[in-house]
Amino acid sequence: MNKPQVTLMDDGSRLHLHHGPIDLILEAFGEEDRIKLAYQNVETEFQSLLQNLVKELPVLRRPIKDKEKKPICPVGQRMHDAVLPFSSSFITPMAAVAGSVADHILNCLCKDHRFGKAYVNNGGDIALYLDEDETFDIGIVETSAIPQKTGHITVSGKDNIHGVATSGMHGRSHSLGIADAVTVLAQTAAIADAAATLIANAVDIPGSPAIIRKPANELTPDSDLGSRLVTVGLKEIKQEEINEAVNRGLTIATKYQKRGLIKAAWISLRGTVKIVAPQKLSTQENQKSLKYETFNNKLGRKQP
Repeated sequence: MNKPQVTLMDDGSRLHLHHGPIDLILEAFGEEDRIKLAYQNVETEFQSLLQNLVKELPVLRRPIKDKEKKPICPVGQRMHDAVLPFSSSFITPMAAVAGSVADHILNCLCKDHRFGKAYVNNGGDIALYLDEDETFDIGIVETSAIPQKTGHITVSGKDNIHGVATSGMHGRSHSLGIADAVTVLAQTAAIADAAATLIANAVDIPGSPAIIRKPANELTPDSDLGSRLVTVGLKEIKQEEINEAVNRGLTIATKYQKRGLIKAAWISLRGTVKIVAPQKLSTQENQKSLKYETFNNKLGRKQP
């Protein structure tokens, strides 16, 4: 295993942390001396983070229902706690690993220092700290296969949104579904990560010959999904099939929102987008206004 790498980026304000599969970019906004000390705290904490996680992988790869004991390391505990509310579905703590790492590093960044704004971006899963009068723009993509921003959502410190995560069939992890992208906003990045995983899994057309699937453990021998079939390709499908698949994800996302687990969700498949949102969200796409309607309506595109 390579040694952890921590580098101040060329802009002098962002810190890049890399170790094995973990690749983080973080930034804090505040007094320069406090930022420097906070970055030193993060660098110290990061040295053993991956090593501690690897020790607990046998526990973290088990379905949460089968848990015999909680993980010991702080990140592992965050993973466990994040997926526990979703335990009625098949899920392991690994579904929340990226978000949990981001949450943990953000906590380390901010625990001894007060900043107006700070974030930790772990490959698109983002942990946020915002004062009430601060805002943060979150980029939205319609497919993670082509990571081009097609819109953005602006959240403020008053929204109680501290985590963003995206999942789908083109992402870094295996998916049981066919979503191009599912982006979730929640109180923590770990919960957003777990919810995005399950919503993306639900975007599906069961039994469709257009979906190409393979056992997860054939692609990744130590996958926490075992022999479950994951999506590796999708042929042409009809619009009514797209609607059916997206509506399946929409049902799950709505349920999670009603339970208070998530704040909002964006579900995208082959250009069809639906939203679960409790309030208006600020978005823009190529100088157009994207209006987010209630959860059972399509995304409307209107000229400003």
